[in-house]
Amino acid sequence: MGALRAIIEAFNSLGCRRTGLDTERQRQILDIWKRRFGDARGVLWSRAPGRVNIIGEHTDYNQGYVFPIAIDRDIAVAFRPNGTGMVNLHALNLHDDASFALVDPKADPAHPWMVYPMGIARILGERGVAVPGLDVVFHGTVPTGGGLSSSAALTVAFGLAYSHAAGVPVDRRELALMCQQTEHRFCGVRCGIMDQFVSLHAQRGKAVFLDCRDLRHELVPCEFPDARFVICDTRVKHELASTEYNIRREQCEEAAAVLAEFLPGVKSLRDVNIQQFKAYQHRVPSPMRERARHVITENHRVLAARQAMLEGDALRLGILMDASHDSLDADYQVTSDELNLLVSLARDCKGVFGSRMTGGGFGGCTVTLIASSRAEEFCERVSRGYRERTGIEPHIYVVQPEQGAEILTA
Repeated sequence: MGALRAIIEAFNSLGCRRTGLDTERQRQILDIWKRRFGDARGVLWSRAPGRVNIIGEHTDYNQGYVFPIAIDRDIAVAFRPNGTGMVNLHALNLHDDASFALVDPKADPAHPWMVYPMGIARILGERGVAVPGLDVVFHGTVPTGGGLSSSAALTVAFGLAYSHAAGVPVDRRELALMCQQTEHRFCGVRCGIMDQFVSLHAQRGKAVFLDCRDLRHELVPCEFPDARFVICDTRVKHELASTEYNIRREQCEEAAAVLAEFLPGVKSLRDVNIQQFKAYQHRVPSPMRERARHVITENHRVLAARQAMLEGDALRLGILMDASHDSLDADYQVTSDELNLLVSLARDCKGVFGSRMTGGGFGGCTVTLIASSRAEEFCERVSRGYRERTGIEPHIYVVQPEQGAEILTA
């Protein structure tokens, strides 16, 4: 069996064939449910996908543009009202149980993962949503720490479940903002809105072009007939990621404040074009200058990438992806040796249009656009080269744009 086929079959064995729930995965979740909570009558389901950002990195919290797709890896939540004031949780992947009271909910430090379901329940409660007591079993196929937004998928899946159980119609824009606030308030990560927004708004076969200032978005057809997106996971996550993420955001805000002294109306780096930056970049001290240069040029690349995708121009999109990675490496300094190695290996392969890191950086994943006819060879060469250089077997996924979060009728 070819490497690509093996990868796809291994991928599908985790319950990721398309949107919805794979039958075997559903059975496994319900088996655990019955052991933990008894019979499974009346169990409801929600799911929320992870995402890969094709281009537009570290622009969302600068009120800029992003261009992600949802992927066929997700968080699935089985839930049922229990008639109490408690939410009882079982994390299937971790074989861990936790509970919290809906009156003044608090997370237990012994179960760090529960901050996400607890946090979104608390925020919904503050907005007047009467979240009922629930029994919950959840399972994820989004790699944690891989830059594919497992935390956003977890928060969104629970936000949908709570809203449905409370009988409240879901405003997806508002729910995305509440999920973002969960990470700000309870996780200490000042993330942008992209991850939560795409998980809630994505559609199969479409990329989401999002203006992070006003949340206007466009669903852009993303189906190249002769090219595929491939995710390569370094399986490395450096501990400085969350602290450095917040530092980058502060540096961008400082750069915008300096430029605003010379450019009236500038509220964020989104408001500065390339020509204006060139005229005043000498006024911005380093490293704020380099951070600003990345964000300003990246916004320009996202706009160009949208046009390339509309025209089906894989070559142009790949060039923009390459430029994005080089900027993230040199100016934003959020890559890692492992990410740079994967990108270098990818660029040496025949049929590759472009390759870049995706996500917050300092480990995690790359995304590569490659000719479909070369995908199997690509997977074999990159896997072998990375393993020989690092001793780590990378995880490689061929992905396509998938459906956003939903309540299922399983």
